[in-house]
Amino acid sequence: MNELLSTQFVPLMFAGLLLFLLSGFPVAFALSATGLFFGFVGMEIGLFPANLFQALPLRVLGIMQNDTLLAIPFFTLMGLILERSRMAEDLLETVGQVFGAVRGGLAVAVILVGALLAATTGVVAAAVISMGLISLPIMLRYGYNRTIATGTITASGTLAQAIPPSLVLIVLADQLGRSVGDMYAGALIPALMLVGLYLTFVVLVAIFLPRWVPALPKEARIYTEPNGASGHVSLLVLLVICGAASWVWSLNHARIINPVLGREMAPGGDEVLILSITVGSVLALLLAAVNRLLGLRLLSRLAQQVTFVLIPPLVLIFLVLGTIFLGIATPTEGGAMGAVGAMLMAAMRGSFSWRLLREALERSTRLSIFVMFILVGSTVFSFTFNAADGHIWVEHLFDKLPGGQLGFLLFVNFLVFILGMFIDFFEIAFIVVPLLAPVAEKMDINLIWFGVLLAMNIQTSFLTPPFGFALFYLRSVAARDDYRDKVTNKLVKGVRTEEIYKGSIAFIVIQLVMVGVILFFPNLVIGNLHQDKRIDDNAVNDMLYNIDSDIPSAVTPGGNPPPDGGSMNLD
Repeated sequence: MNELLSTQFVPLMFAGLLLFLLSGFPVAFALSATGLFFGFVGMEIGLFPANLFQALPLRVLGIMQNDTLLAIPFFTLMGLILERSRMAEDLLETVGQVFGAVRGGLAVAVILVGALLAATTGVVAAAVISMGLISLPIMLRYGYNRTIATGTITASGTLAQAIPPSLVLIVLADQLGRSVGDMYAGALIPALMLVGLYLTFVVLVAIFLPRWVPALPKEARIYTEPNGASGHVSLLVLLVICGAASWVWSLNHARIINPVLGREMAPGGDEVLILSITVGSVLALLLAAVNRLLGLRLLSRLAQQVTFVLIPPLVLIFLVLGTIFLGIATPTEGGAMGAVGAMLMAAMRGSFSWRLLREALERSTRLSIFVMFILVGSTVFSFTFNAADGHIWVEHLFDKLPGGQLGFLLFVNFLVFILGMFIDFFEIAFIVVPLLAPVAEKMDINLIWFGVLLAMNIQTSFLTPPFGFALFYLRSVAARDDYRDKVTNKLVKGVRTEEIYKGSIAFIVIQLVMVGVILFFPNLVIGNLHQDKRIDDNAVNDMLYNIDSDIPSAVTPGGNPPPDGGSMNLD
């Protein structure tokens, strides 16, 4: 019996964990229980020394001292305050008015607002529920195809997993042992490309199936001018002016910023993009404020509404990401700044209160404790797992895969996609990723690229049946029964569950296409990272040998290089 346990110890650990999870036991406690139980079994059969768990308290204490994880409660608090200040409602109404005049405009508005909510709130549930309550009734009122309407809302809500500052990226960076700032920089371009693919899909539907995505009728457009004009010309002029300012800044970014930071290397593309958009956004806000204060009436009602509703959260998130990309602030400090900025924005909107702050703090605390317990549980599990040389066992599982790096990445992404149908991204990040990361690193796979690949793949877990959380969130707020619309007084059929599930299929395919694009074009991720200059050991030795002889520590007692001409022991 002891021999069987010793030879099959690691597979039995996995089986025990699976048994705990299938029994409905909480994930954090299932991980801890499995690690402790098999640790004691291993000590009893002589596989581990009797003092195995003496180092475990230090591991747990190290988790508590991990400053990187402080970014989670800060960014969560920022998002919850913005959510409770009814920002989503104003954004959906305003952006819907901008694009509603064209076919598919409401769907475009939902995607753009979903991307903005992803960058500000970072909470899938908040984004899906807000858009489901506000946008879905309007889409159904004016004859949108139900699968397009439901799919657009659920998919846009999941953007919170891929667009920085995403909680998923923070957790993956921690588990992969990489910088959160690098993970954000690597994920920025792929996330924006995914938003572009969503918009392209809606445009194609509007071209080939126009009846599925009708435009808003004139009576539904509320920000028109006294003469009946829509106000889009004024908005377009403002956009051109601010776009030109952003372009000019991008051309002179390095010349302005480098002397301030005292650096010589060229800035990254992500940094230039974020700061350029920030400059244009701030200019738009200033022009709209001057126009309102002086009563100039140079901007239309629509242009002013868009500026005062859309620009403040944009400026907030761009300042947060900009300071991180510039290296001025760590992600934790950026999250703290974002939380303070969210409070100021809520106060300016007149919606800030102690009750709002208390509720946001309570929910942020719950999520932080949830993450902490899972992380402690995964640490206990991995402690026993690695003590049993489980990492070597995992490496051997992938030894026989054909295709080298590509075969490994294809298999891993398939595995994560399947797991995403049944378990949450936190469980995937804390259980699966620590097992795969050493194998990826041994195969010389860039871990930032690996992390962004997994983040884009994990995003599909919110859409894939049977346990796609975004589908459940929309189901909870979508009308089940037929109802009479308050505006048109027409009878509207209730939304069926299968319509919500069908709506997600096209967007799952789009996300998988984006995973493939990242897989075959890694420069989309690693091309945005700052490449540090590294000097190998031989170069260091050459430098030491050429130091003046008045520094005896760099040479032998006789003042000469080592006689064998080999490398010195720099340890």
